[in-house]
Amino acid sequence: MAAAGVLSENDRVELIEGEIVEMNPIGSRHAACVGRLTELLGRLVSDQAIVWVQNPVQINDYSEPLPDVALLKRRDDFYAQPNPQPADVLLIIEVADSSVEYDREIKMPLYAQAGIPEVWLINLPKDTVEIYTQPLGEAYREIRLVKRGETLAAKTISGFALTIKADSILG
Repeated sequence: MAAAGVLSENDRVELIEGEIVEMNPIGSRHAACVGRLTELLGRLVSDQAIVWVQNPVQINDYSEPLPDVALLKRRDDFYAQPNPQPADVLLIIEVADSSVEYDREIKMPLYAQAGIPEVWLINLPKDTVEIYTQPLGEAYREIRLVKRGETLAAKTISGFALTIKADSILG
């Protein structure tokens, strides 16, 4: 649609179940959290994975969300063609300030259905990190809540240690 002139590169939209959904503007707390995640993950995964920031992941023919951060399997072309698919995703992270319910009710079922092994929802209003694992159908069988002062670790990524203090993410 951008190529056809319907949308510009600056439009904040994503394709969800065949509908173009306008995304909320990014506030300073949200932007800072994404920046912290990008720096932390970049150091932790270095050349083992690609840190994919606010770029599309093609879930299916009708959904191409733009998660705030995704860790992808390393590929030399950095997904120049095609966009990453669910099998390429190690971890998705959504940072939510005003979109907590949307991310929980719309995106989590979409990610679970696609078999994304692990999703973190950074809930800025509650100062928590929700960790979703074990996708089954349109839901995750395990949801863990991490609060300030606690440490979280990616459970589904093998091959490298990904342990982060919640405070390092929440600021």
